[in-house]
Amino acid sequence: MGTGFAAKTEEIAVKFEGGNFEGGNMNTSLAVQKVKRYVALVLILLTLVFSVGPISSDTSAQTRRYRRHRTFWQKHRDKLTVAGTTVGGAAIGGLAGGKKGAAIGSLVGAGGGALYTYKIRKRHRVRRY
Repeated sequence: MGTGFAAKTEEIAVKFEGGNFEGGNMNTSLAVQKVKRYVALVLILLTLVFSVGPISSDTSAQTRRYRRHRTFWQKHRDKLTVAGTTVGGAAIGGLAGGKKGAAIGSLVGAGGGALYTYKIRKRHRVRRY
């Protein structure tokens, strides 16, 4: 072999093809990389398995609470009471005094309904099952 640039590159290529480059073995480094990949994969899977286990057991240990289904009347009782008294007051006022009486009657009815709904009516009734 010569002493020129081509001779040096040819000598490096022969060493590289043989598996030895600068004293290291390419086959052992590939084996080490594969082992590292398998170890990393096993660690990731173990982490996932142990993190999913407690999450699923917590949800089954909780007590379930069911919401009571409320009807439309139960949801909107206050608004419907005020609206009903407003319509009633407008009807009575309209019969008594025309358009102006209907306007005054609706205001009086709304005020009376609101007073009943928010101040007079008892909210905490005793329920017997």
